[in-house]
Amino acid sequence: MNMDFSVEYLKLDQLRQLQSERLSALVEYLGERSDFYKGKFNEAGISPKEIRSIEDISKLPITYKQDLRDNYPFGLFTVPKNELQRIHCSSGTTGRPTVVGYTKEDVDLFSEVVARSLYAAGARAGMQLHNAYGYGIFTGGLGLHYGAEKLGMSVLPISGGMTTRQVDLIMDFKPEVICCSPSYALTIADEFANRGISADEISLKYAVLGSEPWTELIRHHIEERLGVHATNIYGLSEIIGPGVSMEDFEEKGGSYIWEDHFYPEILDPVTKQPVPFGEEGVLVITTLTKKAMPLLRYWTNDITSLYYDDNGKRNMVKMRPILGRADDMLIVRGVNVYPSQIEEAFSHVKGVVPNYYLTPVEKEQMCVALDIDIEIDDDFVKEAQQVINTDDYTIFVGNFGKSIENEIKKRVGITTKVKIHAQDSLPKCEGGKINRILKKK
Repeated sequence: MNMDFSVEYLKLDQLRQLQSERLSALVEYLGERSDFYKGKFNEAGISPKEIRSIEDISKLPITYKQDLRDNYPFGLFTVPKNELQRIHCSSGTTGRPTVVGYTKEDVDLFSEVVARSLYAAGARAGMQLHNAYGYGIFTGGLGLHYGAEKLGMSVLPISGGMTTRQVDLIMDFKPEVICCSPSYALTIADEFANRGISADEISLKYAVLGSEPWTELIRHHIEERLGVHATNIYGLSEIIGPGVSMEDFEEKGGSYIWEDHFYPEILDPVTKQPVPFGEEGVLVITTLTKKAMPLLRYWTNDITSLYYDDNGKRNMVKMRPILGRADDMLIVRGVNVYPSQIEEAFSHVKGVVPNYYLTPVEKEQMCVALDIDIEIDDDFVKEAQQVINTDDYTIFVGNFGKSIENEIKKRVGITTKVKIHAQDSLPKCEGGKINRILKKK
């Protein structure tokens, strides 16, 4: 199917004009149809007619996940239930589930931004997608499915789990593209390795991975072991699902935000005010074109920063890899720490397998250290015999744990106690997201 990607190349002033028109129309729409936002506008003393430019967005209220829970199930919808084509919701494991709805136009929009994302990842019409994202109330499976079909791909809707069957079908059907979480891609790679199947025997060329933060260390392992270009797809159900932003397979390290539909801001996590462009803070997104449940300035809780890539293919803004979630931040003896920082430190120790768990250690109601359980590559343990120092790696065969503790101390500034485990001995992801932080001791 031919798709028009010309909006990705709009000049900045043209894009700002489009965003301004869409924001103005959105605020008027919400002022007419949303009791929730009418109340918010009244509280803030805002008239929808005041919002005429995208620069006016800072006048608008911030929307939080708790607002969705407080208005469960359909209090934030702006269309009657009989006009919805689809409803998704979260699992509700931390409280009331958050519910999102889609009109036909919203489903078409969802398919469009996912198709754009898949194209940026290297997928093309005529290729086959092995879709190992979960189907059901989770937005990932159906979101990637519809987007792939819109792009002109064929889809195997296998969902998550049943790893042995996943590998059987990849070998039999020979898809070019796979999508799943990064941690599950590692699990699939382990199954290939257990069967003695090398990367050059695997048909996959592109891996579209998301739903959890990941690092260059994990990318390296996935690309080397599956023989793919691994790229990050970002999204969240409250905004639309996957497809809010996407890495280009030839420009890894930052993801284009499809800002004709999703306007991004970066706010200070404490003051809730905009930070200078390029600095880190919480990503806040306004849905400029959704119909069933538009959101103004939705607080994603994800920590990142924005930048423009002068050498990029497209003109839209990029977001750097998610550092972590504001509520996943650990404070270890006064130092703010995200799991991704710990994982990045692992990349400087040769032989580490990026399957690990963090357990905060508390004393007198303060986190004083982290206990870390991590796997070490069995082949590396057999081959390495001495300490080797290079610019990129520290290899300390005599005591892997101490080597990792030293790297984390040097690069993150916190005390850790590392326990080494044999490869494949810690629990693995069997589809969906994986939680790297265990209960506090």
